[in-house]
Amino acid sequence: MHDAYEPVPILEKLPLQIDCLAAWEDWLLVGTKPGHLLLYRIKKDAGTNRFEVTLEKSNKNFSKKIQQLFIVSQYKILISLLENNIHVHDLLTFQQITVVSKAKGATLFACDLQLSPSGEAQLRMCVAVKKKLQLYYWKDREFYELQGDFSAPDIPKSMAWCENSICVGFKRDYYLIRMDGRGSIKELFPTGKQLEPLVVPLADGKVAVGQDDLTVVLNEEGVCTQKCALNWTDIPIDMEHQPPYIIAVLPRYVEIRTFEPRLLVQSVELQRPRFITSAGPNIVYVASNHFVWRLVPVSIASQIRQLLQDKQFELALQLANMKDDVEGDKRQQIHHIQNLYAFNLFCQKRFDDSMQVFAKLGTDPTHVIGLYPDLLPADYRKQLHYPNPLPSLSGAELEKAHLALIDYLTQKRSHLVKQLNDSEPSTPSPLMEGTPTIKSRKKLLQIIDTTLLKCYLHVLSLSRPTCPLCYLQTNVSPVLI
Repeated sequence: MHDAYEPVPILEKLPLQIDCLAAWEDWLLVGTKPGHLLLYRIKKDAGTNRFEVTLEKSNKNFSKKIQQLFIVSQYKILISLLENNIHVHDLLTFQQITVVSKAKGATLFACDLQLSPSGEAQLRMCVAVKKKLQLYYWKDREFYELQGDFSAPDIPKSMAWCENSICVGFKRDYYLIRMDGRGSIKELFPTGKQLEPLVVPLADGKVAVGQDDLTVVLNEEGVCTQKCALNWTDIPIDMEHQPPYIIAVLPRYVEIRTFEPRLLVQSVELQRPRFITSAGPNIVYVASNHFVWRLVPVSIASQIRQLLQDKQFELALQLANMKDDVEGDKRQQIHHIQNLYAFNLFCQKRFDDSMQVFAKLGTDPTHVIGLYPDLLPADYRKQLHYPNPLPSLSGAELEKAHLALIDYLTQKRSHLVKQLNDSEPSTPSPLMEGTPTIKSRKKLLQIIDTTLLKCYLHVLSLSRPTCPLCYLQTNVSPVLI
């Protein structure tokens, strides 16, 4: 595990009980049990993890009961479920814009904001009213019906848009409702022993669906897109997706995991957390009944250092791709991590996987050959450096490693032959910075051919009772000998 976030207190011992949260940019909205709506401005002090928190507005007469809040900053509107009806307010003044009169008796809503390539926003909303689902779209400061109502098998308890479908959790089962004009319904699977469904939209248009302490990812067809479910240490109450992390609120703490690779990243102890919301990338708030914390991301550079120490190269690569570095520096770091990853695969004796990564990277073939004993001249081999001691290989393991190397070198040889007449061929890169590389393609071909011959002889001596040279003369291309 490594530290991905640091919890920083924002509000402490709030006298009013918190019932819901919403946030955008530097603003945090808190809905309380007595129906008060509190607007805070949260400004980060430069160079520190401290925040200046200012109560900008306190609307004590907002509603008798605030059940749900959703902010659409593109339209400067606040959508809320108040006293079982859908209200829309101006985000800056809190003046009411409209009430969806048909949605009286609503218990839940879910919004979906789609941005076109031109940057134009389209807002859709699904509202649960008893055993009906109502669909709306936003236009000219008003919600209009998108299509006819859908009948649901039960009263929805949790739901989220998933591209052109809506995943709905009822008391006992999950269903997927397609927005195809016919409202076709697909039954998915039970909610689990807990009977409390949890459906959360993900950043890539899919949904995370909970079944007790497990979470699976579904696409708009209701098909699971992950090989394995995430397994939390307790049953999640709420979740937020902050790629590459998925953050879950558990009864006693907040847990942070990744889908690919499937890792437990961090557990953050907080006093009875209940809610989580996001104001965009890297702005996450968690709340209990009377406290609010902000999860401040640890710098990507620090996270990558921790991950490389722990040999978690796949996650390190994801973070490196997210950095806002100069493009050349970014490419260099990614290339370095990929080489470390390929080397680690070799040390784990995943030879085929390792060779595939080295082939894609364009690593100097002599640096790859140097991973093996007795294939390079001793004086040249001494010039090569590696991140860690090389594994000891013998017997069947060494044979498997040689077979992987044969495939790799055969591929590299074909690539080099095609480049012989190129005026500007690609140059091999070092496995470790500062290690010399061989620029001459002809010399590289000679080394590859010699190494291939040694590998064939080694493999054949183990697996063929006949003379290895006789076998080579009849079965191996003359260009390799």
